[in-house]
Amino acid sequence: MGEVQSTPTPRFLDFPAVKLLATDMDGTLTRQGKFTAALLQGLERLQTAGLPVVIVTGRSAGWVNGLAHYLPVTGAMAENGGMYFPKAGPPEPLIEISDLVAHRQQLQEAFAHLQWRWPQLQESDDNRFRLTDWTFNLTGLTQTDLDEMAQLCQTLGWGFTYSTVQCHLYKPGQSKAAGLQRMAQVHFADISPADIVTLGDSPNDESMFDPAIFPCSVGVANVKDYWQRLSHCPAQVTQAAEVDGFLELVEALVAGLPTPATQPN
Repeated sequence: MGEVQSTPTPRFLDFPAVKLLATDMDGTLTRQGKFTAALLQGLERLQTAGLPVVIVTGRSAGWVNGLAHYLPVTGAMAENGGMYFPKAGPPEPLIEISDLVAHRQQLQEAFAHLQWRWPQLQESDDNRFRLTDWTFNLTGLTQTDLDEMAQLCQTLGWGFTYSTVQCHLYKPGQSKAAGLQRMAQVHFADISPADIVTLGDSPNDESMFDPAIFPCSVGVANVKDYWQRLSHCPAQVTQAAEVDGFLELVEALVAGLPTPATQPN
């Protein structure tokens, strides 16, 4: 874990011109686990302002495939950087896996190792709809459990992270930041990482808070629940939690953006 850091005061307009918002979903765009009318209005405001939004979530490929088409976003990334679903076009893998069937079998074997140590572990309901990672329920696990799991997974040659929703096993090198970089190279080749604002709330968003990769990062207020556990903390934190924090950022971004009529071609 990183050194103890104080929570920064929000000053979103210190950011340079923003060309893309990459945002986590659960705990960031939700309120008590649900989408709200205010979320849709916020996304539509950004769309009207000409600022593209990409959702970057740990949710399964099967679930995110539909999400990308129903929300007013440019696309959605699933499985913490495993797959990208553009609004139009086929899904795009973001991590190299030569044999998905063998990969899933290996993930299942790694999960079995964890179950030997923690017999109560249960795979997540959405695990069957996944391609690149393996998920199991977070309920009942202590921080000590999570730390020990991370160490064991590293010994087994797997990555491990967790969110407010569930725990993830995955191939080393797979992360939200790595997936976002690969996606941006293809779909936003004319912008730099410094032009991207990243938004999140939990440990599986940590890679998007790395200032060496994405200097313009924001956490919604509930990220402070994990502050001492993060090696990389967001550069700014909203006053409000969950979707209200997202809407707070929307206000700042829209105020700082040119109107669509005056945007350069």
